[in-house]
Amino acid sequence: MPVITLYYEDIETLIGTDKNTFIDRVPMIGADIERIEDDHIDIEFFPDRPDLYSPEGVARAMRGFLDIHTGLPEYNVKDSGIRITLDDGIKNIRPYLGCAVVRGLEFNDYSIESLMALQEDLHWGLGRDRKKVSIGIHDMSDIEPPFRYVAANPDFSFVPLDFEEPMTMQEILERHPKGVKYAHLMEGFDKYPLILDAKDQVLSFPPIINGQLTRVSHGTRDLFIDVTGLDRKVYTALNIVVTSLAERGGNIGTVTIENSIDNSIKDSIENNIENGIKNKIITPDLTPEHWNLGADEVRSLIGIDLTPQQIAEQLERMRFGASINEEGSIDVSSPAYRADILHTWDILEDISIGYGYDNIPLVIPKTVTVGKQHPISIRRNEILQIMPGLGYNQVMPFTLTSEKVHYNNMLRSPNHKATPLKHPISEDQTMLRTTILPNLMEILSLNQHRELPQRIFEVGDVVVDGITTQHLAAVSIHPASNFTEIRGVVDAVMRERGLEYTITGTDDPAFLKGRRAALIVDGNEIGTLGEIHPDVLTNFQLQQPTVGFELMV
Repeated sequence: MPVITLYYEDIETLIGTDKNTFIDRVPMIGADIERIEDDHIDIEFFPDRPDLYSPEGVARAMRGFLDIHTGLPEYNVKDSGIRITLDDGIKNIRPYLGCAVVRGLEFNDYSIESLMALQEDLHWGLGRDRKKVSIGIHDMSDIEPPFRYVAANPDFSFVPLDFEEPMTMQEILERHPKGVKYAHLMEGFDKYPLILDAKDQVLSFPPIINGQLTRVSHGTRDLFIDVTGLDRKVYTALNIVVTSLAERGGNIGTVTIENSIDNSIKDSIENNIENGIKNKIITPDLTPEHWNLGADEVRSLIGIDLTPQQIAEQLERMRFGASINEEGSIDVSSPAYRADILHTWDILEDISIGYGYDNIPLVIPKTVTVGKQHPISIRRNEILQIMPGLGYNQVMPFTLTSEKVHYNNMLRSPNHKATPLKHPISEDQTMLRTTILPNLMEILSLNQHRELPQRIFEVGDVVVDGITTQHLAAVSIHPASNFTEIRGVVDAVMRERGLEYTITGTDDPAFLKGRRAALIVDGNEIGTLGEIHPDVLTNFQLQQPTVGFELMV
């Protein structure tokens, strides 16, 4: 989870309160204080609240929580008159684009540091280390709109950030520190993303590096912001950045994106019809989401007898818009920068926070029991002792996955007992996993820039036919990996757990024929092991032999 550094002088100015009040109350909005220093405090926030990854976001939330300024924040957004064209060639590389202009800024040490830190924290929190979302922030003084987002040849050259001499895009991937770190994101493409101005000057080579021409400094007054990526999270990231800058006094301006693949942003469709332009969107869109809550639902799930008026007051403390309608239910407006509001229950959580967990009365439980460790925990703890001793590092991927990763990439047929998501918000998370091995392969795919060998494992939940069970899976990737290696690991695991087993043939297509086996315990098949099929390695863009196993715990 990201740790945010907040300087007392800056945060007191932004909130309008003293540091002691802030330090005393900030844990109650869902924050863990890491350390308190003489001039600053370091606070860890949950990953589901990226809007709190900056001093501006924290101050905005605390002003409501402390009743200094409550209700839905309002931002004056004007048409900047700037447009950017998305060329067809980019749509198979990094197709989603959101842009904005923020003018009238006055930077100091605090605000520049917070902007750069917010950018990197969003790269991690929303962007999966820039793969899904990357953000470019540019000084507008030396660039000229309109802009173009194109697919350029690798031999195109420009001066990258922190360098003085031009480099080709290919050289940047091979020699620039950022290029080397993120070169794996460009693997498999014969052209690379590039954002140019009207004079063909380079703003950005996303998701790798900005151009030196648009470097932000203390003298910067006007910013052009581009957010590129693989899904609609780019718009959430853009909303978080521009509203944070607006909290510093910046004036937000929209940018028209022509030839966009996404014309589903609210209000943009009407604009398209009026102007007769297809595939045009206007960003940022700060229109709030609208919800409806019944007071009975709130009382039932929170367990506190609140009136509709009290519910609305707590929502406004948490920076929602709230009003009571004629039916007595509450109409709620959630800010466009809140990435975590996916269900009314998320709003109920904020009502609890607004009410104050410290104000909820203590109640003695009606039943008294003696606790003991659950058998699942006992088995899990055994494995957490065994696997690191065998040289494997634990990972914790999401239980949610996709059909592409789970079936297509693994060469496996769909499991009709799998549980799909009714309303997925991302093509990467459309179902509950029935096996763990695909998750581990995906992690290897994301870490090809790391040194070998890589040996990772997970012990966690899988869901089949609505029933949750626990599996252990592990993979090992390096040039010399083979069946003998993974068989030895399985031998050690089963021996340490006191289980006798035999192996027999299996037709699991994820493994290479002749180098795969099923695990049998007491006459029942509990898992598989072997060398990963070359076609599976290709699907995950892996280039080294890989072995793995998975078994029921």
